Amino acid sequence: MTPKLFTVLKEGYSLRQFTSDAAAGILVGILALPLAIAFAIASGVKPEQGLYTAVVAGLVVSVLGGSRVQISGPTGAFIVVIYGIVQQYGYNGLVVATVIAGFLLIAMGFARMGALLRLIPYPVTVGFTSGIALIIFSSQLGDLLGLSTGPLPADLIEKYIVYGEHVTTANGMTLAVGLGSLAILIVWPRLTHAVPAPLVALAVMTAGVQILGLPVDTVGTRFGSVPNSLPTLSIPSISWDLVTTMFGPGLTIALLAGIESLLSAVVADGMIGTRHRSNMELVAQGVGNVLSPLFGGIPATGAIARTASNIKAGGRTPVSGIVHSITVLLLMIVFGEWASYIPMASLAAVLVVVAYNMSEWRACTKIFRGPRSDMAILLTTFLLTVFIDLTVAIEAGVVLSAFLFLRQMVSVSQAQLVTRDLEEREEESDDPLSITRRSVPQGVEVFEIYGSLFYAAVDQFKESLRTIKGAPRVLILRTRHLLAIDATGLRALEDLLERTKRDGTTLVISGIHKQPLHMLSVSGLMERIGPDNVCGNIDEALERARAILGGAS
Repeated sequence: MTPKLFTVLKEGYSLRQFTSDAAAGILVGILALPLAIAFAIASGVKPEQGLYTAVVAGLVVSVLGGSRVQISGPTGAFIVVIYGIVQQYGYNGLVVATVIAGFLLIAMGFARMGALLRLIPYPVTVGFTSGIALIIFSSQLGDLLGLSTGPLPADLIEKYIVYGEHVTTANGMTLAVGLGSLAILIVWPRLTHAVPAPLVALAVMTAGVQILGLPVDTVGTRFGSVPNSLPTLSIPSISWDLVTTMFGPGLTIALLAGIESLLSAVVADGMIGTRHRSNMELVAQGVGNVLSPLFGGIPATGAIARTASNIKAGGRTPVSGIVHSITVLLLMIVFGEWASYIPMASLAAVLVVVAYNMSEWRACTKIFRGPRSDMAILLTTFLLTVFIDLTVAIEAGVVLSAFLFLRQMVSVSQAQLVTRDLEEREEESDDPLSITRRSVPQGVEVFEIYGSLFYAAVDQFKESLRTIKGAPRVLILRTRHLLAIDATGLRALEDLLERTKRDGTTLVISGIHKQPLHMLSVSGLMERIGPDNVCGNIDEALERARAILGGAS
């Protein structure tokens, strides 16, 4: 595994490319500044901790990552997870969980699990992403409307009950600031993408609030001043009990970080026509998540929106990601203290737009028009994310997807006796290899298998075998449409072989493919069946049957 940065430098790096990467990195760094603050506050931690994450994790992932253009840092997907951990275990618990997640990601990378994480079904990804979007939106209504609710409950329904009870406390000035911020966020991208809309919204509304002296909550009134200094290394207090307690949350962070990062890398590949190294990306995300909390940060992952912005701005190598982190650091040092003047309603508006972009409503409508099974997976994952837990949602979505996939595989896996009543068929098949176009000797039966012979389809295979009346002299098992077989399928073939031997029937296999042939060989069934009885096609199998019948007579 080799980081993409090393590959880029080895290929040759020009001044022209550096100029393009630097410009893109500066733009994305400016965009990342308000987002990092907003994500941190929504996650229940201090504003500067989001900035530290963008600096440390963003730099590490760009240096070690397996994608050319990945931008990493705090993201909206983690808000729900981080908030729950901080509320229950405090920031020290979050640090331990994030470090555990980092080591799990490193282990996943070295175990080459990158390809497996990319196999998470699309309805599952859409379901939990939409669920997170709803939770983010719901958590920001209080700040957007200026409600005096105090700390909000974690449960979604209880949250809306609290909103209803405090609806009369809405602050008109705060609502105006929030709606004004939303208007800028919606309109500005239609005018230009040269300056990020979140930066414009926060700058304009912050200036307006300070000039007019509006009585609204700001970052400073809620959290105090934002430090404008470098993050320092801090080792958390760790006990074995805390490690075991935080392993579950750490696994949640690792799964989410892996899925989101690889999803972002795949999107980036589609935009620039490259191919990322998924296992190297997991290792880089792991190292980033080990170091980020040790320097006062929070969990990080690949950010799809910032990665896309990087590409659109001309970034083509990991250098743009490095410049992005340096830009965030410089902005924090120079302008960090100004962040305390940002209105909370403006940050809430930014997160509402983030939630809208995460909602995947277009993807949901497409899935709802598709198979009911996909719709069931999406709704299950969505509802479990919103009302239970993200980890449970992902696990349940994957398991449900697996069961529905098995059902589909069983439906396309068939086995049937094709020599029954051949003389009564009025029309011949269009297939030139059809058994109806061939002469089948008396005493020979042809049985054909379609699809995969695996544990979920074996019962159907055994049931179909019962349609054979009596014991033929030769049973040809035609496998030209058998694509795969597992251990349970091998056991079923072994039972069939033992049955044919008891009945004095010779088993002949026709047209077997590579994977089933390999399974027969390694299991020893090939030797028991006899190499002469494994034929390349149906014509060879019928010739072999005639030879067996002739030899027996």
